[in-house]
Amino acid sequence: MANPGKAPPPLDQQLCFSLYSTTIAINRLYKPMLDSLGVTYPQYLVLSTLWERDGQMISAIADRLALEPSTITPLMKRLESAGFVSRQRNPDNERQVQVFLTAKGKDLRAQSSCLTDALLENSGLDVAGLIALNEQIQQLRAALVGKGSASKALP
Repeated sequence: MANPGKAPPPLDQQLCFSLYSTTIAINRLYKPMLDSLGVTYPQYLVLSTLWERDGQMISAIADRLALEPSTITPLMKRLESAGFVSRQRNPDNERQVQVFLTAKGKDLRAQSSCLTDALLENSGLDVAGLIALNEQIQQLRAALVGKGSASKALP
């Protein structure tokens, strides 16, 4: 139970703010590179899920990104218009839409390695340190989701 007389810690000592402001800093770092690749960060995340496994249903992509399918659909339309993906109705269930990478979408994977390179270069971390930090953050997320967090379950 919260202590009504106790003030919250200063902003820089709050983990939620540190994670939030770090996410903003990473997005600012990535933006010029993503612009040159012709995608936004949310579109990059969608493509990343397809690089893991091509031919997923929109609902599976939404689940992987902890988003609603209605949020993913406009991203898919823009990715399809740009030639990165193609969408097809599932012949077994017309309500389901399956998404496939095009050759252009597959080629973008190698081009996007500049994002990781930039993060490593600008963070001062080595590969092992970045992996360890990512694992700690994933463990925190899993613990928070597992404790009945009000947010949608994340992968």
